[in-house]
Amino acid sequence: MANTIKSLFILPLFFVSGFSHIWSQPKAFELFNQKHILGPHELFGNPFGNPEDYKKVKVPDDFGTPINNGEDVAVPVPTKRQRGSADTPNWAALGYKGAWELVSQNSGISAMHAILLPKIDKVLMYDATIWKISKLPLPNGHCRVLNKTTGEKDCWSHSVLFDINNSELTPLELHTDTWCSSGGLDIDGNLVSTGGYQGGANTVRYLGTCKGCNWREYPTALADRRWYFDILSFHVDHFIFQYKQSDQILFLVIQGTQHKQHCQTVDLSWLVAEMPSATSTFRRKENPMPNLSSSIFSVKPATWRRTICTHLSSCPPTATSSSSPTVALSCSTPSLTRLSASYLSSLGDTAATPSGMSALLPIKLHADNQKVVPAEVLICGGSAHKDSYSKAEKQIFYTALQDCARIKITDKNPVWKRELMPTPRIMGDMMILPSGEVLILNGAERGASGWGFAREPNFTPVLYNPRAKRGERFTELAPSTIARMYHSVSAVLPDGKVLVGGSNTNNGYIYDAMYPTELRIEKFSPPYLNAALAGKRPVIVRVSGRLTYGGNVGVQIKLNGFQVLQKDLKVTIYAPAFTTHGVSMNQRHIDLGLKRVQSNDKTGIHDIMAVTPPSSTIAPPGYYMLSVVFQGVPSVAQWVQIK
Repeated sequence: MANTIKSLFILPLFFVSGFSHIWSQPKAFELFNQKHILGPHELFGNPFGNPEDYKKVKVPDDFGTPINNGEDVAVPVPTKRQRGSADTPNWAALGYKGAWELVSQNSGISAMHAILLPKIDKVLMYDATIWKISKLPLPNGHCRVLNKTTGEKDCWSHSVLFDINNSELTPLELHTDTWCSSGGLDIDGNLVSTGGYQGGANTVRYLGTCKGCNWREYPTALADRRWYFDILSFHVDHFIFQYKQSDQILFLVIQGTQHKQHCQTVDLSWLVAEMPSATSTFRRKENPMPNLSSSIFSVKPATWRRTICTHLSSCPPTATSSSSPTVALSCSTPSLTRLSASYLSSLGDTAATPSGMSALLPIKLHADNQKVVPAEVLICGGSAHKDSYSKAEKQIFYTALQDCARIKITDKNPVWKRELMPTPRIMGDMMILPSGEVLILNGAERGASGWGFAREPNFTPVLYNPRAKRGERFTELAPSTIARMYHSVSAVLPDGKVLVGGSNTNNGYIYDAMYPTELRIEKFSPPYLNAALAGKRPVIVRVSGRLTYGGNVGVQIKLNGFQVLQKDLKVTIYAPAFTTHGVSMNQRHIDLGLKRVQSNDKTGIHDIMAVTPPSSTIAPPGYYMLSVVFQGVPSVAQWVQIK
């Protein structure tokens, strides 16, 4: 793929100008592959293939999930119920495994990227402009002119706001190509979108939450092209991000009101990877940027078979000494690097595109002693075969990985601990629910991420309880009936449901393909939304919309019929994820420490005092959804801003 980028820009819009009109024809993929329109290494599968073809091919080295002799890997016990904890019971044990609801037949565009926007309760979804088609025309007959000489136009929307309450669509106009771009929210809840394909690769885009807001695009803002990369919101109103197959990191300042201030960039070579490993150690060059690198945990695809995943640790930033030759990207010693590299290299290598899932597990705060705040990362699924992508091009589909690896990145001598999921999975999403449980959904059980390179959709979501015992953490939930393959998305909503959309493993919008371009939108209700538990659901009566670091936040709730005890309660804040390609960027769940609870079971009014995060290291500034969770059942969340 690294060579793909180089070739991508040598071909002067070859795809757009020469082939886009034939992408829906049955044999078009063969011409695309012959011409190598995406570069010498990336090909398209046959969109009209047979989804059952993998059953006819015997793959001798399809070893699934490797487990070394003597290795401690927890295996789920199907007959043993996952019990959970006092504040997070396993409500699926009651027999309700959740429910799927089809809320829209036509999302206008096939969602390749998605994020819930604060304050307006709308999910922003967008795909790519390259195909010049969607199912939602631009309003008022408007078209954007692609070629003034030929008069070629694009009259379709490639970006929409989806109202989570009534499913109404608001079309938005994009000019630069967002294909496989990244995004995150700034301190005021506006979306910052970066990179993309061809003319969009150097672009920074902004979308506000005001009524009537549309995209603002700056096609030359980035110093280097970015495609398939991660973006990380940082302690201050900044982002850092990196291209998927590169060790270059870009620092983006988004403060200020002028375009130049918004798009200020710093020398891309200030950090370079010193050794390829799961958590890379970075060598500093002249004039390094201080106070950043000690708090990043990054799993890089060059040595692992899963995906690039970058998480902001809970460690306080530490200034680096000019005499220090290396800076570890966690608050532990570089022994983490050596240990991770040894462990990961024994299991496999990377697929050519992202395939695994990753999340920073909920961060637990306490009412006192918040100087040390542990942080854990969970990584699941992917492919154990370094050639899974190239083999999928030849119609050989390896079984995906079934394991998860978990590590406490704040430990001095951290250790990976593995456990098996109920089923294999690639290309899934990993969403943190307000209860603190992790929902793993979407994706497939065979193949690799790519254009028609996966088989056997994994319809069954899995609930993971981080606080349960190993071997008892997974619960399979109610399956969907819609295949969510390559380019699927998810978003946690304020009411505790999860919006699910997208899936387009085709080069274009093709509705009669093996896995059709998917426009339907679903909502999934987790087990805590069982109607039998409705009486346990708190209602937030009052909470401040502004939080400050190192302070307190008072929350008043209404809950009838219960003496509310502190051990049964949680107050959580959640930063919404930007999801694309199985990566949930900047997703962050924080369990606030409780100081006291004053309960009045006669009036049903209960007052809670919680502590706010001590610093922006724990909670980067911006908007969060605040929920009150009683015995594992969450309230409808309220938006709060911390800065």
